[in-house]
Amino acid sequence: MEEKSCCACHQKAKPRSEKELKQLKNRLSRINGQLNGISKMLDENRYCGDILIQVAAVESALQAFGYQVLKTHMETCVTEEIQNGNLKVVDETVELIRKLK
Repeated sequence: MEEKSCCACHQKAKPRSEKELKQLKNRLSRINGQLNGISKMLDENRYCGDILIQVAAVESALQAFGYQVLKTHMETCVTEEIQNGNLKVVDETVELIRKLK
């Protein structure tokens, strides 16, 4: 995992393939479209229940997106760090899983 430092902050970077990046961005675009749809529903004074159904759909889609990123993280970054002897990455990953839920 490549690490980059800037000023007083500490950032990690993970290069992604063009295919992976495109898939993730496509998923985010669809989620953004769902959010825009909810905004339009509000403008149209749509029924609260219909809006809530769409909110649940967005939450589900965003959670699925997060799990996909987590899966890739575990297959690449976490695996590499463990192979390099860095077991602290396990605690970091557990914390990330907690935050996802």
